[in-house]
Amino acid sequence: MAYVIKDSCISCGACEPECPVGVISGGDNIYVIDEAGCIDCGACANVCPVDAPVAE
Repeated sequence: MAYVIKDSCISCGACEPECPVGVISGGDNIYVIDEAGCIDCGACANVCPVDAPVAE
């Protein structure tokens, strides 16, 4: 399982520095997670103010 960022992302950037494996990056008006590298730790979800990262 990996985390993905839903459309509710407000591009605040809070998640990016929390990722211990560096797989979160800014995209077109939304941050994205490279699912292949995600270690399913949930660090991004813990800091997101709009609950955009979800486990899938």
